[in-house]
Amino acid sequence: MDRVGETSVTSDEVQRWRSRAAAAVPADRAAAEAGVRLAYRRAGLAEPERVVWADSPRAAVALIRTATDLGRAVREQVRSAPWAAERRRLHEELGAEGWSARWAATGGRLWDTTAALVDRVGQGVLDELAAGDRKARAQIRLILLDAVLGQHDAPWLAAFDADRAPLDGLAGVCRSAGWWWPFEKAAVVCERPVALHRDEAGRLDCGEGPALAFPDGFALYAWRGMPVPAAFLAELRTLTPDRIRAEENAELRRVMLEYYGYDRYLADSAAVPVHRDETGTLWRIDLAGDEPVVMVEVLNSTPEPDGTHRTYWLRVPPATREAKEGVAWTFGLRAETYAPVRET
Repeated sequence: MDRVGETSVTSDEVQRWRSRAAAAVPADRAAAEAGVRLAYRRAGLAEPERVVWADSPRAAVALIRTATDLGRAVREQVRSAPWAAERRRLHEELGAEGWSARWAATGGRLWDTTAALVDRVGQGVLDELAAGDRKARAQIRLILLDAVLGQHDAPWLAAFDADRAPLDGLAGVCRSAGWWWPFEKAAVVCERPVALHRDEAGRLDCGEGPALAFPDGFALYAWRGMPVPAAFLAELRTLTPDRIRAEENAELRRVMLEYYGYDRYLADSAAVPVHRDETGTLWRIDLAGDEPVVMVEVLNSTPEPDGTHRTYWLRVPPATREAKEGVAWTFGLRAETYAPVRET
C-alpha cells in the first residue's frame, strides 16, 4: 500500500483502474446509463431525456455531426467542474507535495499509455471522417474536445475517491462503457472496443490484424506503436528481401525488417560482412533513403544445456566500423577500453 497524507491507495486499486482503461469487452449498458444519469444529477442538471448508443467513437462523432435534437453540450458541468472541485479539495487537504505524491502513486502510473491511446483514437476518427477536408477536421476536433472519456478517464479517477459524490456517476460510466458525450437533452455513449493489443511498453501493436477494434469495424492498425495501413500488415507474411528493398517509405521499411528479422534478411540477401575480429562479425545493410542498418553478430561463450552456442545480433550505430567497437558500444564503452575477462 502507498500512503499519501491522510489518504491511501493500494496497488490492487490502481490495477483495477488500469484494467478498466484497457477493457475490450461489451459495455454494461444498464450500469453505464445509470452512471450517466447520476453524473447529470451530481452536476445539478436534469437527467437526459434519452441515452443513445454508438458502436465506436467514429460512429458517435458521425451521429453528433448530423443530430439537431441533442441540445447544448454540458461537459463543463458534468465532467470538468466536479473534477476541478475534487482536485482542489485534495490539493488543500494534502498540500502541493502530498497531491503530487498522490498523483504519482495513482493516475501517474496509467496516464502515458492511456493518453497515447486517446490521441490515437481521436486521430483515427479525424482521418476516417475528415481526411483532407479542413473545415470538417475543425468541426470534428471540437466534437472530440467535448467527449467524456469513459473507460479512458481511469487515470484521473484513480487519484480520487470515486465511490462518492461528485465523481461516482462518472466512475460508473468509466467502469461500464467507452467515450460519451453529455448534451442537455441526450447523452451519446460508445461501446468499448472488442480488441486491444499492445506491446510491453503499452504501445498499440499487432502484426496479425487490428491493434484496436470496435464492434462496427472502426479499427486502428499499428506495429510497435507506429500506425500502419491494414493492407501493409497483410503483406508482412509474404515479405521477401526484394520487397523490403523496394519499399520507399523508410518507416514502413523498418517495420518490414523488424518483422522479417535482421538476421534472416542478412542471410537471405547474401550479405557480406564488413569486419571480423575476436568479438564477432560486423554486418551492414545499406537502405535507399534511410540510414544503414549495422549489426554485430556475436557468439555467446557460455554453452546452452545441449552444448551449442547461441548467436546474438546486436544493432549498433550506423557509423560503427569494427565489430569490437560495436560490442563495446552496447556496454557504453569505447573499443579501446572494452576488454572483458570473460564474455557471457
